[in-house]
Amino acid sequence: MLTNKRLLVTGGAGFMGSDFIRHVLLKTKFAGKIVNLDLLTYAGNLDNLTEVENDPRYTFVKGDVSDAKLIEELFIKHSFDMIVHFAAETHVDRSIDQPKTFIETNILGTYTLLEALRRHRQIHLHLISTDEVYGDLPTREGTFTEQSPYAPSSPYAASKAAADHLALSYARTYDLSVTVSHASNNYGGHQHPEKLIPRMIQRCLTGEDLTVYGSGEQVRDWLFVEDHSEAIYFILTRGKKGQVYNVGGENEKTNLEVIDHIIERLSELQGTDPDIYRKRIIHVADRPGHDFRYAMDIAKIKKELGWIPKTDFDVGLKKAIVSVLQTAKV
Repeated sequence: MLTNKRLLVTGGAGFMGSDFIRHVLLKTKFAGKIVNLDLLTYAGNLDNLTEVENDPRYTFVKGDVSDAKLIEELFIKHSFDMIVHFAAETHVDRSIDQPKTFIETNILGTYTLLEALRRHRQIHLHLISTDEVYGDLPTREGTFTEQSPYAPSSPYAASKAAADHLALSYARTYDLSVTVSHASNNYGGHQHPEKLIPRMIQRCLTGEDLTVYGSGEQVRDWLFVEDHSEAIYFILTRGKKGQVYNVGGENEKTNLEVIDHIIERLSELQGTDPDIYRKRIIHVADRPGHDFRYAMDIAKIKKELGWIPKTDFDVGLKKAIVSVLQTAKV
């Protein structure tokens, strides 16, 4: 249990990090301390944490995970038991345009934490990673397992792969306590609008074209963010040192199928004709190195830790739509 643990959550103002903080503080019997370290770049939003901002168990610190002096000061001041490392640049398109930022945050940020752990060996590090480190599956057959070879296709995926390798190599070389999880595409409330689902919801609402890369037949496995937070909690409380866990939603859909689901659910909520939105779908040139399919075998986390994804795709999608609608009204 995490009941009395002291946690450092990096990137806790982002989409996934803030959901995890809310999960621990609001849905578990947590009596410890969470320090949220976030630089508040474009993807960080403290509004994601209004429910807990005055909670005495919660503290926010603005800062860079690559700032070694700050990390050391926080380690000494708070005597952490665990780090949950979300802080990362995550958008593939941005990594193609600005790869340096991804190298600095995703690789050097992880390195900074690991170097600090060499001096504070009692702290456990859990690194949040991505299914994209495995590259892509060229057909609708097969899945990635924890033993699948790494074959990243984008600077983003390569930077996360490097962080994985650093964390696991430090664990072995310096006998540090580390776990890693690879998550499939997350979705849900509070997600930044650069991502597919909130972007398409917003474009439906604003009357813009629904632009689709290439054929739109690329396949992703969609994981509801609240299920992901529960999986991380299971790993922290039941996982084994040095292990890697794949976390997926078992909701494989093409990008076009996802857009169609958005149109159907939004039309139901608004009482509008779905064809109004469908007519706005246009196909644009595919992005460089676009992976065809991601799909993960999650048998290990099911069997060893007892976690399973619970949320039906359309149920989670309705929550994501409602979140965008509420934001649009502010």
